Amino acid sequence: MSTYLSWFWQASRGSRFQIAMGAMAGIAHVAVSMVFVYACKTLVDIATGVSDKNLLEYTLLLIAVILGQITFSALKNRLAARNDIILKNNLRYRLFSHVMSVCYDGRKGRHTGDILNRLEEDVRVISDALSNAFPTLISTMLQFLAAFVFFLILDVRLAWMVVVIMPFSLLLSKFIMKRMRHLTLDIRQTDSSVQAHLQESVQHITLLQTLERENSVIGTLESMQTKLYGQVMKRTRFSILSRTIVSAAFAAGYTTAFLWGVNGIYEGVISFGMMTAFLQLVGQIQRPLLEMSQQLPSLIHATASADRLRELEGDKREEHGAPVWLETTAGIRMENVTFAYPDGDRNVVENFSYDFKPGSHTAILGETGAGKSTLIRLMLALLKPQQGDIWIYDEGRRVKASPSTRCNMVYVPQGNSLLSGTIRDNLLLGNPQATDEEMKEALRMAAAEFVETLPDGLDTVCSEAGGGLSEGQAQRIAIARALLRKGSVLLLDEFSASLDERTEERLMQNLTHKLTGHTMIFITHRLRITDYCEKIIEIKKR
Repeated sequence: MSTYLSWFWQASRGSRFQIAMGAMAGIAHVAVSMVFVYACKTLVDIATGVSDKNLLEYTLLLIAVILGQITFSALKNRLAARNDIILKNNLRYRLFSHVMSVCYDGRKGRHTGDILNRLEEDVRVISDALSNAFPTLISTMLQFLAAFVFFLILDVRLAWMVVVIMPFSLLLSKFIMKRMRHLTLDIRQTDSSVQAHLQESVQHITLLQTLERENSVIGTLESMQTKLYGQVMKRTRFSILSRTIVSAAFAAGYTTAFLWGVNGIYEGVISFGMMTAFLQLVGQIQRPLLEMSQQLPSLIHATASADRLRELEGDKREEHGAPVWLETTAGIRMENVTFAYPDGDRNVVENFSYDFKPGSHTAILGETGAGKSTLIRLMLALLKPQQGDIWIYDEGRRVKASPSTRCNMVYVPQGNSLLSGTIRDNLLLGNPQATDEEMKEALRMAAAEFVETLPDGLDTVCSEAGGGLSEGQAQRIAIARALLRKGSVLLLDEFSASLDERTEERLMQNLTHKLTGHTMIFITHRLRITDYCEKIIEIKKR
């Protein structure tokens, strides 16, 4: 439990004062509720002649208390809503920042659908617990204690009788709640799988349509949702059983207080005002316990979500330092580099040594799976070699490859890598300070002058993954985006795979003859690319 409390304390960073204010509003509501009970009792006693206090004064007090209850209730709800969105934003921002800097080691990572589910649903559960459940728990506990003390003042025996009936039912429900936590974890995992399936299917909808597998993925969704339905209903049954037991105890407590009061009035030992106070105080005691029993599932859900978010935070982050810029054209020297993926059974790269000298143009050839793209990832420090060293150097200095040296790299991955937004938005990812002229020059260098002929030019909107553009057009815009970076080492991974021969030739002419002061490394299957390179490396699959 201390682990969870510590994690929740960290999760509430930046919102603790607002959460405390929400709890204070709840406590104030409890205080006026106690005054309400006293005012009602006194007014009934005045009306029945038991008390000679001023009727007008207590009528005004009752009105003031009712207004206070309305005010504090509204304030509590407003603070809860405000705290909820602030907590949700802060927590999601913190976790997203962590996810975006996680160190990639080549292993099969979490599915993006699962990560999104955690960032959305689990964050929602945590923020609801911190902004609603915890403050409510504090105020209801105080309400219970205040009502119990008030009850003791009125009648000691009845107070204990009403309270003692309830722990038995709460004890029974406790065992049921333990099981609910495990059920909640199962539900969260299945829900993540559903979201992952939806995301992946929509992302590859064209592929699935051409393979005529729409009915298959729809059937898979139905199966997953059936499983989710069964898990939710099982947890619901446990929850209903627990609440039924608690409600039965509350009914017993209320019935006891009511019959006790009727008997007291019959025997003439209590007043009608006392009877009114009894019934109201039973509610003041039972309602907090009922609310606590209702908050318990929320807190259980929160601990399950906390486990899932802690797992996300447990993923190792890259060690980022200040960017290490090399003043002149950089080269890359690899010395006896060996790398194997954690789950692999062979070395993808073994004792590889090569000096990609500053300003050189090198083509890397090899069959699929030989390790060409792995070399690029090693240069970018996305992967760390098990043996050997990778140096980034220029005329004046050399440093080991790390996330800090990535600023010297210009990387063009294979495939469509555009984001949804305008062409301008995509280009500015390469250099947020780029001017329109610089963007147009990068487009010309990337043989993407067609952008200027589009009706909206740079402000042309392209949907997810470059929708609305051909593969070749999207790829050339991605190359232009990369060229806007200031790095002097170009790493191009199958960058021309979707280009026709004529466009590829024009692009290579631009890169190798017009773009000076750069080291270029081309991963390719196309022998035409080698015509523009002084060095050729052929890698064989091990």
